[in-house]
Amino acid sequence: MGKSMPHRLRAYAERRGGRFMDSRGRTEKQFFQESNTLSAIIQKIRRTLRQEADEKTRATGNTFFKEPVQLHGVKSAQVSKIAKTFFQQIQGQSKTHVFALCEELWRCGFLEESFIACHWSYAVRNQYEPADLEIFERWLHEYVDNWASCDTLCNHTIGSFMVMYPRCLSRLKTWAQSSDRWLRRAAAVSLIIPAREGKFLQDIFAIADSLLLDEEDLVQKGYGWMLKAASQAHQQKVFDYVCAHKATMPRTALRYAIEKMPKALKEKAMAK
Repeated sequence: MGKSMPHRLRAYAERRGGRFMDSRGRTEKQFFQESNTLSAIIQKIRRTLRQEADEKTRATGNTFFKEPVQLHGVKSAQVSKIAKTFFQQIQGQSKTHVFALCEELWRCGFLEESFIACHWSYAVRNQYEPADLEIFERWLHEYVDNWASCDTLCNHTIGSFMVMYPRCLSRLKTWAQSSDRWLRRAAAVSLIIPAREGKFLQDIFAIADSLLLDEEDLVQKGYGWMLKAASQAHQQKVFDYVCAHKATMPRTALRYAIEKMPKALKEKAMAK
């Protein structure tokens, strides 16, 4: 028989380096009482998602993906509301405890639950430490199986992490060489928000170099999106990069990269 949720929560905490919130001096009994309470929150979230689900939303949602995706059938705005409502019940818990709950949401495999996990992991961003990148990478490798979960985790959680710990940008360059297409897409889309702010331009170009000839459509769109975001602060430099590589850059990536540029630049970039 599989482990109960409280046992999984404890096992997760022990992998992270000890019992939950040791500094609070809780006993084993207190730990299980709290774990049972938090397990109940997860169950309430799932009941709420089932109650809010409808077949039309589920069917429409599936049209956005080429690969099979598990959906409850809840609209994104309502999922965000559910995430915020239930986070109020765990606010003040340690990051380790929050990440353990995120793990529980990820492992179920439903898209909406992955969105809630991403909302919660981003909500504790002020507590991030360098070692957390190992957790985020494992979530990408073990649980992410579609572009929406990938982008939601990367845009906010991992993007914020990279701004806090720019020395970890080298890991994104490693992901860009991965055989896992979601890690390759993650290498690019983790920098979308920093790119819009003008950050990390040389790292962005280095990642684009690695992904330049990638045959996966979603990876091409990912690094094209990254270049488009960078063009908002560095239009000329991104334009020059695109023109220097347009002979080999897939047209999908190229079109994404120049989308925000003036018509004259677009025409020049698209000219053969």
